[in-house]
Amino acid sequence: MKKNCLECNEPFVGRVDKKFCSDYCRNAYNNKINKESKNLIRNVNNRLRKNYRVLSDLNSTGKTKITRTKLLDNNFDFNFFTSIYTTKTGNTYFYVYDQGYLPLENEYFLLIKKE
Repeated sequence: MKKNCLECNEPFVGRVDKKFCSDYCRNAYNNKINKESKNLIRNVNNRLRKNYRVLSDLNSTGKTKITRTKLLDNNFDFNFFTSIYTTKTGNTYFYVYDQGYLPLENEYFLLIKKE
């Protein structure tokens, strides 16, 4: 049975349920369809990875006090984190995987590592 490839529109012969003339066309077609959603996920994961690296580098002891300026100088983005933890006393910790930070007074942050 002759059909046309969904990617290149060339005719091909094959199984009844075959949609593409080659693996190249199949991959190209699927990459085009998934491009936008994959870019969003890729960009968010890259930003999380950078934030994690900044927190890890600045918090070598497991508990460190640091200024907001120091975080921003290292291109830390406060909009990207993986979880929030609020203690019984009302303190809110923001985590990027196992690295966390607690906003303190006067633009200071306490960096911690979850054990």
